[in-house]
Amino acid sequence: MAEKNPRRSFLAALAATGLVGASRSRAADPLDGTSVFNVADFGARRNGRDYDTEAIQKAIDACAAAGGGTVYFPAGHYWTGGLILRSRVHLYLSAGAVVQGSPHLEQYPRTIPRFRSYTDNYTERSLLFAEDCENIGLHGEGVLDGSGASFEGPYKVRPYMIRFVSCRNVSVTGLTIRNSPMWVQHYLACDDVLIDGIRVHSRVNKNNDGIDIDCCRRVVIANANISSGDDAIVLKSTADRATESVAVTNCVLSSHCNAFKMGTESNGGFRDIVVSNCTMYDTRLSGIAIECVDGGVLDGVAVSGITMRDVKNPIFVRLGNRARPFREGGPKPGVGVLRNVVIRDVKATGASRIGCAISGIPGHAIERLTIDTVYILSEGGVAEAIEEVPEKEDAYPEHKMFGTLPAHGFFCRHVRDVRLRNVEVATEEADARPALVCEDVAGLELENWVFSGSVTPVRLEEVRDAMILGCRLRDSVPAFLDASRGGVRDVAVVANDLRRAGRLAAGRIADLRAAGNGGG
Repeated sequence: MAEKNPRRSFLAALAATGLVGASRSRAADPLDGTSVFNVADFGARRNGRDYDTEAIQKAIDACAAAGGGTVYFPAGHYWTGGLILRSRVHLYLSAGAVVQGSPHLEQYPRTIPRFRSYTDNYTERSLLFAEDCENIGLHGEGVLDGSGASFEGPYKVRPYMIRFVSCRNVSVTGLTIRNSPMWVQHYLACDDVLIDGIRVHSRVNKNNDGIDIDCCRRVVIANANISSGDDAIVLKSTADRATESVAVTNCVLSSHCNAFKMGTESNGGFRDIVVSNCTMYDTRLSGIAIECVDGGVLDGVAVSGITMRDVKNPIFVRLGNRARPFREGGPKPGVGVLRNVVIRDVKATGASRIGCAISGIPGHAIERLTIDTVYILSEGGVAEAIEEVPEKEDAYPEHKMFGTLPAHGFFCRHVRDVRLRNVEVATEEADARPALVCEDVAGLELENWVFSGSVTPVRLEEVRDAMILGCRLRDSVPAFLDASRGGVRDVAVVANDLRRAGRLAAGRIADLRAAGNGGG
């Protein structure tokens, strides 16, 4: 029941993206206007009362049988249970079309994918499911609604909205997606994914992740506007397959948890991840959370051009050892690797008093980390310095896991080759803590910091091979460095403006070289 395409403007835009393969025959190519399947022609009543599940699935199956094309939803309110998408089928929801998931769990068929991962523990049902498909997509100006408030209980009694597994050439563009019972979107072991221009609003239930990219390769997320009850965009690796070659750009994110997070599940690792030009607001946990706690190698992450407002914790980086296997009864993974991370051009206001942690574990350091051109304004107001921070090697990673940190800016522990450049951390209220605390750090480069409001700007313990260059003080302090806890050696302090420091250092620094420090 194909008809001439009523949405040439959409198809022309789709053609411009290159999402539809040119190798397909003209008869099956939705771009030529001959393979559009209107769900109304298959009996969809779209009246907001009767279920249209059967009619919609018939349209999808007919489209696939014809070689592919577009399943078209004219304006109306569609009630539906779970649907199975097929290869070479794109759904298009026109303006005024609302496709709403049933509030009854039995209307979602159980779908157990062949690709096994830890998410087998989370879900068996979805509103839209696809596995081993190619060239599939969801598009348009309409709305997907998950009826999320109708579900309560543990994971598996709350279906996902979108779950695509082992699919290739996936595109999701333009839609508004709202009110999920569980995760909003889960892309598992998929290749070549484009998510562009969507709006997600889902805060009606628990575990309302906005987008989950899991064991996927070659993914672009662009121009998304997400407000979610759980992490807005989260990268996972819940099996022994890496998530790699992912770009996130031009997104607006708000979350009751983290705005952008990678980890917690890290079994397969992460490689070559870029996040750029995003704004984050009203977020209860971290703006940027980079974690590796279940084994795997996290290597090559670049985050830049981020503005945050009222995000409780701007930056959290954690290498831990929760060591959760992704298969029940499987061997525990070894400690992972977290290296080659660059975070630059970040402005954050309205942060909490906790501080930003960059923490590995004893014997397993975060390696080659750069933080450059960062301004953080936090509430401050801590009256006494914090003495000890527990290791919590196997704990669930979260920026609050250590409690209030010893530094109101950055607390760095178990790190090798860390570069902290062009940083200013300020507090709204006077704070007794240093701006920076480093413990068990080798290869520290501290350059062009502006320190204000700290009794002692920098505290070092078990730090070796450090270069401190071009920093300056806004306020008078008794000493620039606190090395009284010991273990500090091979430190060069060069060309800093320390005229407001009573002395350079409190405590002993072995092999200290100081020159041109403007009075320090």
